[in-house]
Amino acid sequence: MLPSGSADAAGVLYRVQHETRYEYEAPVELAHHLAQLRPLSLPGLQECEQYECEIQPRPQHLSTDVDVHGNERLFFAHYASHDTLSVRALSLVRVRAPAQPDWAASPAWEQVRAMLRYRAGRPNLPAADFSFGSDFSPVFDEAAVFAAPSFPPGRPLLDAAHDLMRRIHATFTYDPESTEVHTRAPQALELRHGVCQDYAHVMLSALRSLGLAARYVSGYLRSHPRPGEQALVGADASHAWVSVWCPSNGWVEFDPTNDRRPAADYVRVATGRDFADVSPLRGVIRGGGRHVLHVAVHVAAASA
Repeated sequence: MLPSGSADAAGVLYRVQHETRYEYEAPVELAHHLAQLRPLSLPGLQECEQYECEIQPRPQHLSTDVDVHGNERLFFAHYASHDTLSVRALSLVRVRAPAQPDWAASPAWEQVRAMLRYRAGRPNLPAADFSFGSDFSPVFDEAAVFAAPSFPPGRPLLDAAHDLMRRIHATFTYDPESTEVHTRAPQALELRHGVCQDYAHVMLSALRSLGLAARYVSGYLRSHPRPGEQALVGADASHAWVSVWCPSNGWVEFDPTNDRRPAADYVRVATGRDFADVSPLRGVIRGGGRHVLHVAVHVAAASA
């Protein structure tokens, strides 16, 4: 088991437990799975000090690699029949509050859009890869129309992104029964209901539809707030938010579900174009029939 720890001036040390369990109505004969459960190590922001992943039944194949976005992926396979699958990830992660962006240095959003556009003979910015539509967060007219009130001519990018975050929070209703894991941004924008994944996908589409670069961030929130703090929506489950590229500040995070910028109570696990790049656990199986899924997440200061 992982050792206990404590919070200090250099950050907060969190113990993270993420459990997933499948119960199948018929035996699974063959299974290949991919898990993205190890928290990221990001200089100056967070460090994954210890990580272990327990899989039952024990897989016959196990390997890891790092994807193009810098996320660690765990591949495992079962070649023997089984009727349950349990994946339990345990982590110790030290998290620091992100540096406050230099809001005054943020260029106008049109300037940033122009920087991200391809020009023959000019090097392409790496962030430009996140200005294109993706499966869950495509570029579409309704998203640009929704974003427009936050992006008048000449407005600094970070001010505009902050206003867009607040408008999404104000006009959407958090409703776990309204959408499913495969719901895309166009449907979520039409419904104006959903969960954190939907809030993030809509914000991504809105930004990308204006030619701006934004990426999906998956992770966790502190499960129990400190005394006097309000509980955040999305605790005790995987959470999702957005980071926006600003040339003067790099990637700046926004959480439209909770109408705030992520602080030291957010643990980052993976980044990508949308949920499809960062799904905690996915796979292909033969057999199994129907299944029952149980997921539990708990994040607490390691001294608690």
